[in-house]
Amino acid sequence: MHMLRTAVLAAACLLPLAAQADPVPVPAEKLAYVGDWQGKDMRLQLARDGKVKYKRDRPNRKMDLSLDLQGFNGDNFDVGTFMVRSTFVVSKPPHRVGDKWKMTVDGVELTRVHPTL
Repeated sequence: MHMLRTAVLAAACLLPLAAQADPVPVPAEKLAYVGDWQGKDMRLQLARDGKVKYKRDRPNRKMDLSLDLQGFNGDNFDVGTFMVRSTFVVSKPPHRVGDKWKMTVDGVELTRVHPTL
């Protein structure tokens, strides 16, 4: 019984460390996603090292989060930690429109204002 309790306590102490997974760097084929993207009431910054900053202003609800990239699934990408994830849905991946880069994330058209972070 004592060994079981020790194992449970050890697991409980180590769980917070395991929950802090390192960000996944942006893969070479997705480097077009890297940059500082802005749109109506939304800002998304994605660095090469996988650090993500997300700001969104909605009526009665503002978000300002620093997250870790967990990986790409097609055009979409996942952010969060080991235990909690959220998916940014990219309906239009990064593409040129004239001399600007654009993409549509979670229904918001974003324009890249700074290419690299």
